[in-house]
This record gives sequence, C-alpha cells and structure tokens, in this order.
Amino acid sequence: MSDIVSVGVEALDLPLVEPFEIALGTQYEAPNVLVTVETEAGVVGYGEGSPDHYVTGETQGATLDTARHARDLLVGRDVADYRAVIESLHATYPGAVSALFALETAIIDAYCRERELPMSEFFGGTPDPVRTDMSIPIHPPEVAADRAAAAAEAGFETIKVKVGQRVETDLERLRAVAEAAPDATLTVDANQGWSVSEAVRFDDAVHDAGIPLSLLEQPVTKTDVSGLASVRDRTKTPVAADETVFTPEDAVRVVREDAADVINVKLGKSGLLGAADIAAIARAAGRDLMVGCMLESSIGIHTSAHLVSGIGGFSHVDLDATRLLAEDVVPKETGPVHALDGPGHGITPSV
Repeated sequence: MSDIVSVGVEALDLPLVEPFEIALGTQYEAPNVLVTVETEAGVVGYGEGSPDHYVTGETQGATLDTARHARDLLVGRDVADYRAVIESLHATYPGAVSALFALETAIIDAYCRERELPMSEFFGGTPDPVRTDMSIPIHPPEVAADRAAAAAEAGFETIKVKVGQRVETDLERLRAVAEAAPDATLTVDANQGWSVSEAVRFDDAVHDAGIPLSLLEQPVTKTDVSGLASVRDRTKTPVAADETVFTPEDAVRVVREDAADVINVKLGKSGLLGAADIAAIARAAGRDLMVGCMLESSIGIHTSAHLVSGIGGFSHVDLDATRLLAEDVVPKETGPVHALDGPGHGITPSV
C-alpha cells in the first residue's frame, strides 16, 4: 500500500427534482461536500458528506472547513493504516459527522481501489444489487397518491411516507398512498415530529382503518429514548430508531432500554466503521437492521449500498436519494435497483 499525498475538498451542490419536505423542515437542494484522497500510487478515492441542519446540525460551510482542516492529519499516512487514521479523525473532530463521513469514505475507497477490491468485499460480502424503497415527502394527499402510483409503476415495492405533523393529516396522506399503491409495502417516518400520545393515536387509527403498515420510524424526538420505548410498548407496528442512533454507544442504549425493534444504520451519521459496529450490535441483540441516507449523490448512496451488500441482513433499505436529485455525479439511475461495481464504491464522479 502507499501513503496519502493529497486531499481535495470542494462544495458539491446538487439540485433536487422538487423541494423535499419532512417534519423537521424543507430542503430545496443538496449542499454537499466532495472529498478526494490521492495516494502515491496515483489512486484517487472519493467521499461525500451531506450536511443537514435539521438532522446533523451542520452546514456546508462548517463541513468544508472541518474537512480542509483535517488534511494535515491525512497527508503522509499509509492508506493501509485506515483504522488508526479514521480513529484519529473522530477523536479530533467529534460530532462533525458529515465531514467525517466524506473523509472516511474517501480513505476506504482509496484503500479498496489500490487493492482492486469492491467495497462490499471490504465489508465481507459481494457486490450484489441492492433494492431501495421510495420516499414520499409531506404532500397533500392527492399529490402523495400521484407520487406513490408513479413509484409503484416504476417498480418500487416499498414506499416510505413522511409524516410527523397533524395526526389526522398524516393519516389522510397514508390512506391516499395505500389506495394508490395497494400492493406496496408501506412504512412511515415521523422524523421526531410527534409526541408519544400522537404516535400511539396514529398507530391505532392506522390499524382501525385496516392499512397494513410495516414500520414506524423515529416517532419522537431523538433524545427521548424512554418515550421511544413507550411508543414501542404501546403500538402494534414495529418501531425504528433513526436520529436517536448516531454512534455505537447510542445503539447500545437503545438495546438496553428496549426502545426499538429496528435500528437505522445511516452512514451520514455514523461513518463506515461506526455503521458496521452499529449493525453488529443490532444483530447481536436480535434487532432488525435498516439503512438510510441523507441527500447524497451516487458516491454516498453506493457506499451505503456496498455496506448493505457486504454485511447482509438488512430488512429495510432506504437509499433513494439519487432518485430525488435532478442531477447526479454520474449518469442518473432510475428504478429501485442499485447495481454495484468496484473497485471501492465504484463511482468516479464526472464533476
């Protein structure tokens, strides 16, 4: 293997097909960050962070500053010593999750490319195709129904409906989606928008209406682990922890407090190595695995898909961000399947 000789950091602004509204707020574009790591062998690894003020508490500017400041920790280090390098980054910049995700991805991508290894093999598996769901943002019921019908027509078998506002309005949106895509598996994501009582009331109403629902994701605020556990105890639908889990320590707490049936492993919160640790904790505790995303391009999405293919055992896959972008860093894919390749995550951006 060889040493890192340069680190590039630049803004990566990606337009969306349409504004993406969730309970926490609305995004009108994806203000991302691109990191490149070049080794003395001439290999380049690519990484991406997608800061989101609503979820990670970060801005693009702060993420750029952190990634640029980290150059001195990387240049001259052997890319084969990736674990020690990544640990030093996390120790130096705790909580800067978007910059860390971009840096960590670029390092491991460079490592895998030097070894001509698909990233899924780095995680212990093979680069098999990964099928994603499609998310329906907070829309009026008739618009949500149109989006759901189009998703079903395009071959998406699972549809995730964004909720977390008024229970009655959320229920109308879900009912419209269920009618428009009657064969789809349905999940909902409240993005911390409800109280415990609202989440329970929503779940009761869904079951009274006879709407099949396979997952209730992050119904309450991320710090209310006891409230999350209460929702799990009082609802019929399996409950997932998303924003509550950024670190392996967070996953341990969720398990110890019996707060969720499913843990959402999101690399944009945890990085690659942290996500693998969280997945191991969840599986050891008998919890189902989910993978989620921010508004990443194919760089971040294929990195996450390689983790899914490499580790295996994910019951819920929510890697649809590239389907929400108006432009990608490579020719845009359509449909529910991510076809994976290597070496590394297999994406060499044209930007």
